Amino acid sequence: MSGKSEGKTPGYAPHDMLEALSSRFVDLDEIPWDEAKPGQRAKVLYKDDAAREAWVLVETDPGFVIEDHQHTGLECTFVLEGSMVDQEGACEAGNFVWRPEGSRHEVTTPDGARFITYFRGGAKNMKTGRIFPDFGAEAAKEAAE
Repeated sequence: MSGKSEGKTPGYAPHDMLEALSSRFVDLDEIPWDEAKPGQRAKVLYKDDAAREAWVLVETDPGFVIEDHQHTGLECTFVLEGSMVDQEGACEAGNFVWRPEGSRHEVTTPDGARFITYFRGGAKNMKTGRIFPDFGAEAAKEAAE
C-alpha cells in the first residue's frame, strides 16, 4: 500500500490548486448541506471512492429515522449533539459508537442529532438497496448483489 490518498472534499474548490502533499483545511460553512431526505442533511468532508472511505457530517431533525440498513464495512460515529438510538442502545452527545461490517440496525434521533461518521465501506438500505455513501461503480455493483 502506497499510502497515497485519492480522496477529496467533493465540490470544494479551494483544494483544486493545492500540491499533492498539502494539508486540506475545510471551511464547513463553504460546503452546502445536501438534504437527501426531509429531516436529514449531510456534508461530505472527505471521500475516497477507490478506498471506499468517507467522513460525513450529518444533522437530523427530532424524530428522524435512519431506515433499516446493513453495514458493508466499518462505521465509526462520534455524536456532537443530540443522540442516536437503536435496538442495542443509545449514543449520546460526546460519545462514540462503532459498528462492524455486516451489522444491521435502524436508528432514531429522538431529539435530533449532529454527528460525524467515518465509513470504510458503506451502509446498504435494506428496503431500497441504495448504498450510502455513493462510491460510484463499486457501490452500484455491491447494491446489485
